[in-house]
Amino acid sequence: MGAVCGISGIAVLLSATAAAPAPQSTQTAVKGVTLDVDPARSKVNYIVDTSLHTVHGTFVLKAGSAVHFDPETGKASGEVAVYATSGESGNSSRDERMHKEILQTAKYPDAIFRPAQVEGKVALTGASDVKLRGVLLLHGGEHEIVADVHAEMAGDHWTGRAKFDVPYIQWGIKDPSNWLLKVKPVVNVELEMAGKAASAK
Repeated sequence: MGAVCGISGIAVLLSATAAAPAPQSTQTAVKGVTLDVDPARSKVNYIVDTSLHTVHGTFVLKAGSAVHFDPETGKASGEVAVYATSGESGNSSRDERMHKEILQTAKYPDAIFRPAQVEGKVALTGASDVKLRGVLLLHGGEHEIVADVHAEMAGDHWTGRAKFDVPYIQWGIKDPSNWLLKVKPVVNVELEMAGKAASAK
C-alpha cells in the first residue's frame, strides 16, 4: 500500500521527461537577470495524500539549471531539470515500484521545467512574490503550469521557493491506488532553490 502512494507522489513530482533526448528548447535567451541554480543547495519536495497516510519525498536537481528573466517585460527562459531517478520517499519497496511502474524512470530519466513568463514584479533586492508560467516536461508529456514563487535577492545570491500541483492521473501517469489504498490524484510539489544571480550589462 505504502508503495503505491509513494509511487504516485513521485510520479507526479516533476518526475520524468522523455526517454529519448528531450526536444531541444526553441526559446530565445532572455536578456536581463540570470539565476543559476546550485544543486547542492536545492531540492524538490513532494507530498501526496492517501486514504491511509501522507507520503513525503524528494528529488535532486541537475547541475546546469538556470532561469533567465527580463525585469521589465517578465519574459523568461532557461530550464530547471530534475533527476527523476533520484526520487525517494524513505520506503525502499514503495520507491522501487514508483521507479519501475509509475514514473518508469529507466525510460523517462529526467523532468524539466521551462519558464516562459513572470507575472508580477521581481525586486532585484529583497523579497518578491510572483507567479511563473512555463511548461513541465513530465513522463514524456508537456504540460503548462503556473507556479507560485517567493524569491529573495541579496547581491549576487538568491533563494526561492516555487509551489505548484501536478494532476498526474489527468496527465496520463498510472494511478497507484488499489482496492485497499486510495491515492489522491494530485501531488503537491515544492522546489527549494538557491544559487548565484547575475545581471546582463
